[in-house]
Formats: sequence, C-alpha cells, structure tokens
Amino acid sequence: MNQYSRSQIIKGRLKFIIMSLIGIILFLLPITVTKDGKKETTLTVAYLASVLRDIIGDAMPLIIVLIITLSGILSLLCSTIYRNKLNPSGLMCNAFNVKWVWLILRLLAVVFVWITYLKVGTKVIYSEDTGALIFTSLLPTLVTVFLFAALFLPLLMEYGLLELLGPIFRPIMRPLFTLPGRSTVDNLASFIGDGTVGVLITSKQYEGGFYSKREATVIATTFSVVSLTFAIVVAQTVHMQNHFFYFYLTVIISCIVLAVITPRVWPLRSVKDIYAKEVPQEMRTEKLPEGKTALGHGFDMATETGIKAPGFIAFFKSGFKTVIDMWFVILPVVMSIGTLATIIANYTPLFAIIGKPFVPYLELLQIPEASHASETIIIGFADMFLPSILIEGANSNITLFVVGALSITQLIYLSEVGGVILGSKIPVSIFKLFVIFLIRTIIALPIIALMAHLYFN
Repeated sequence: MNQYSRSQIIKGRLKFIIMSLIGIILFLLPITVTKDGKKETTLTVAYLASVLRDIIGDAMPLIIVLIITLSGILSLLCSTIYRNKLNPSGLMCNAFNVKWVWLILRLLAVVFVWITYLKVGTKVIYSEDTGALIFTSLLPTLVTVFLFAALFLPLLMEYGLLELLGPIFRPIMRPLFTLPGRSTVDNLASFIGDGTVGVLITSKQYEGGFYSKREATVIATTFSVVSLTFAIVVAQTVHMQNHFFYFYLTVIISCIVLAVITPRVWPLRSVKDIYAKEVPQEMRTEKLPEGKTALGHGFDMATETGIKAPGFIAFFKSGFKTVIDMWFVILPVVMSIGTLATIIANYTPLFAIIGKPFVPYLELLQIPEASHASETIIIGFADMFLPSILIEGANSNITLFVVGALSITQLIYLSEVGGVILGSKIPVSIFKLFVIFLIRTIIALPIIALMAHLYFN
C-alpha cells in the first residue's frame, strides 16, 4: 500500500465499502415482500426483476423471440461468412463466433421459439409441458434476472469484496470444499438467492482467471441451489408445506455433505486446475504475508482493488456487455436444451427406463412405492419440477418427502441451471453434468431417506 498516496487510499476504501455494501444489499441480503397478498422472502435483485417482468407484461414473449432469433442470425453469420473478419477480442466474436454444436443449438432454439410462439406444427414442441414451459415460465424470469444481475454483478466482483473475503474464508473453503475463499460470495448468492446468479458470478470469475477450470466446475455444479421461493413451491406440490423447516433443513444438510464429497470423486476430481487468464499468484493462493492477519490482509487487498476499480461509465459499459452475453448466448441454449429435455421426459419412456435400476436401491432404503418413485429420479435432470408433479399422487409422506427434497438436492437440471451452465463460459460437457447429477442422486438418497424416516416414523 506504500505506493499509493493517503488520498488514493481513502478514496479506494470508500469506493470499496460503498459499492460492496450496495452489492451485498442487492445480491445477498434477504428482503420480505408482499405479492398477491402473500409474504415472500427474496433478494432485491430478484424483486427488481419480478417488477420489471410485470411492467413488460404481454410484450415479453415477443422480446424473447427477437433475442433468440437475432442470436441465431448473428451466430450463423459470425460463425461462417464473417468468421475470419471479426476482431478476436471483440464482443461479436466472443458472443457469436461459436463451434458447430453451439450453432446448431442456437438455430434449433430459433425453430423452437417460433413454433412455441405461434403454436404451429406439432404440439410435442409447444405444449405446456415442453416448449411452453421453457418459453412462458422460465425465459421471462431469466430475461429480467440477467438484466439486473449482469448490470450490478461488478459491485460484488470488481470493488474489493472478493479480495476481502478470500483470505478470511480460505481456512474453511479450502479444506472443506477444495475451493478458494472468494467463492463464498458465489455460494451465498446461490443459496440465499438463485442458482443462476451464482453461475453468472462463477463464469465471470473463471473468465477473469481467478478460478481454475476445476474450481469453476465444482462451484457451478455443487452450490447452484434453487431459490428458497422455488423450494417452497416444490414443498407445496408434494404436500410438505406444513413440514417446510425440516424439509429445507434436509436439503441444506444433503447439499453440504455433497459439497464435501463430490469435489473429491470422479469426474470433478479429474478436472484440471488450468486457468483461462493469468492473474497475480497471490490473488489465487490467498495466502497471508508474514505478520498480517486475514482481516488486515483482506482489507488491504480490497482497498487496492477499490483504487483500481472502474469508474461510473466503465462500470455500466462492462455491465451492458455482460447483459448482451447473457441474453444472446445463454437464453438460446436454455430454450433448445430445455425443450429437448422436456420432450424426452414427457413423450418417451427413456427416463423411466433409466430409473428402473434405482428400484432395489429405494427398497433397500425402505422407501414406500419404490417403483413409482424410481420413475421420478432421473427425470429431474430434464426439469426440477417434474419429479414433484409425477409423485404428487403418492400415498406415503416418506415417498413425497424423499422425491421432493431429492429433486432440489440433485441441483443440475437442463431446463434452467444445467442449461445456464452449458451456455456459460464454464467448460463442462452435458455428459459430465449427467454423471455429476447421478453421483449427487446416489449419495443424497440415503441422507434424505434417513431424515424422512426419522421425521415420519
């Protein structure tokens, strides 16, 4: 800090404290709001997104169609005709010059979104359980959440908060979860708010060189839990609203156990610690200089980051670029993969067949109606809400509890979090996502079953 003047240090500290506090209020501090006569716990950024969604109203479907169509056209042009004419470090190249797999997915999204919007062709694509589920229920939320999250994410990431928390939480995050201390912010944003916000933060940190490929994959596939509000909806669907505290406690315990185990087993263990960009080594190691406390060192690093942090114009310029990236890169992937996954789930027996081997496992754990429950286990990879809908008619509280809690704990589902991960810059394949999903399921089942038996017997 000796290289900076006193006025620079004061200005840097003020910038760090004020901007980080605004970021904490927006992304990490739960607030209670009243909606349709009911009180809900949410985050300020999620509340702002819901207000904007209400304001946009009936224009939202057309906005989504335009975003996905424009993404498809630009991707086709930038990946073929203009491929070698683009600035390699420019926004157009980064967002729209893609490999053929992603190009196909984006073009497929254009086809799906128009069929669903116009309700033409086969109902298999545009039904309420497939394309319309993604188009009307999920994408409007993502459009508004991405707008506010992308604009305000720099408040958490570029003004010193991560540098402050890194050295403080390293003694906990490294030995428990094999992660840097700065990942505490991602994990809190996911647990308190929404998994997609955590994925966005993680993706930006990976791009910036602060997380390795392994760390980014672990965080995105381990901590991107659905929002508390959505967990309440699942609990109501499986008739567990009167047992919600114990229900959500079971989810939290299961997720913490999984966060300790899964980074230490294949495939996460085998992902290499390689970085997308070079940054100073001390930023990654978070080790303390001799004679420094964790809080003191973290505060010094946060102050230095505050001194170097972007000004007002650069802040919004960076946020706008991220909005474009989120809208035109991630939304088409969620539309195409989410629709395909829900079509397979609703119109083929694939997930039911794959779930059959779980019948003996469920019987071993003494879960009633094991055959019925097994049909819901793998289908959660397509959409987290499908297992709760399919098991709703079960007679056993234990079965309802296990399926509902497991669907949240499985965490990776293609109609939202999985699609967002695949559309982000985090380098993980759909095959690895499915393997991680299976491993989470196998490990979580006995934990959730035990909690269910303790509570209902």
